[in-house]
Amino acid sequence: MKFLLLLLGMVTACAATPQDLSGKMFTFPQETNRAYVRLNTTRQEFSALTVCHRSFTDLKRDHGLFSMSTSSHSNGFLIFWDETNKEMEAHIRDKKAEYRGRDYKPDMWHSVCTTWDSGSGLVQLWFDGRPSIRKFVTSGLSIRGSAMIIMIGQEQDNHGGGFDAKQSFVGMMSDVHMWDYILSPCEIQKYMDDLNYTPGNVLNWSALEFQIADRVLIEDKQMTCH
Repeated sequence: MKFLLLLLGMVTACAATPQDLSGKMFTFPQETNRAYVRLNTTRQEFSALTVCHRSFTDLKRDHGLFSMSTSSHSNGFLIFWDETNKEMEAHIRDKKAEYRGRDYKPDMWHSVCTTWDSGSGLVQLWFDGRPSIRKFVTSGLSIRGSAMIIMIGQEQDNHGGGFDAKQSFVGMMSDVHMWDYILSPCEIQKYMDDLNYTPGNVLNWSALEFQIADRVLIEDKQMTCH
């Protein structure tokens, strides 16, 4: 048992060095309030940002897709699916924009990019290549904190915790990138089409620094053959 714990500790420690996850995915195989992947960055402030990811799930309930919290805002930047209202939500500094009418089908890959700028306060959601209208959420203040925590797999109801199994993500996730600026529509379209896009300068799937908690697997990304 001690050897197993030591081995798990070594695996977690190794995961703290950047890894190239090209062609890979994180698999979250069960509903739980323990399993997550923490994504590491040294950045402590964002006046603008873009977050993109691809996900695959059959969940028919609420679930978080990307969760970044600070000591003052548990929902510093959160992408969340609200099943009751059938809407994708972008939360910035605990304020939210709601996007309905997304064709969020089960058992298929979906690509989502979200942009926000503190100067204008506008957020925009790109879902499977289609842009939303730009909505005002909050402006004038950046997202900042000396202990910023970014997670996938769980939604942080408080800084670094407060997990609810009924809001956990179950499925597969891949190609998580984050930029500290607004990605151009052309670059977002390149990401959507999985072409030669600019990798994230905050989080880069090809050089990702992360720690895994509980049962999350790294597997080859499953794609449909044509």
